[in-house]
Amino acid sequence: MNEEPGSILIVEDDAHIRKFLRISLEAHGYEIHEARHGGTGLELCVSIQPQLVILDLGLPDMDGQQFIRSLREWSQTPIIVLSVRASEAEKVKALDGGANDYVTKPFGIRELIARIRALLRVTGDAASMESVFEAGGLRVDFPQHEVSVDGVPVHLSKKEFELLRLLITFPGKVLTHQQILREVWDPSRQSETHYLRVLVGQLRSKLGDDPSSPRFIFTVQGVGYRLALPVA
Repeated sequence: MNEEPGSILIVEDDAHIRKFLRISLEAHGYEIHEARHGGTGLELCVSIQPQLVILDLGLPDMDGQQFIRSLREWSQTPIIVLSVRASEAEKVKALDGGANDYVTKPFGIRELIARIRALLRVTGDAASMESVFEAGGLRVDFPQHEVSVDGVPVHLSKKEFELLRLLITFPGKVLTHQQILREVWDPSRQSETHYLRVLVGQLRSKLGDDPSSPRFIFTVQGVGYRLALPVA
């Protein structure tokens, strides 16, 4: 089976570098989105849910280190820093802050693409390999369709189970209302968010999850939902 290369967000204020990256990465099959400012980049991370971010540290509206901290508050999307800052201190700060990799400018495009492939392969494997998920008292056996909370079995409907599976498949990522409706129902239901609110309420009730202090399902107001668990 051929895997889709994936979508990449480039957050870079230099138009020439953005153009070079876009042409090079699109030639390898990647879907490319661009942002010149960090604020715009963070908004795009919510709206388009890229599979990887390429980030410059010297942005017009914020330092890239701040971008990393802000993104890591709600998402584990892989980040490759691409920067002229070559000091060990900058690299350590970025990696400790949550970046996955650090490449200094000037850079070789073949090396960058190899690093992108490696990161996407690792994150893709992490999302798809496990047949049993366990974290925070929640246990889901996907092949057996069995769910338990703190050792107590929980009986879910087919759609409740599919919603939980979808959230677990993308740990740490915000799934928009439209994405969930498309996956759990079908594309014709993408605007009917009341179905989703009811389903989320039912799932939370069965999991014993308090929406005001979520243990499992975290609401991103006006956007969607994500798994509120420390998933390593």
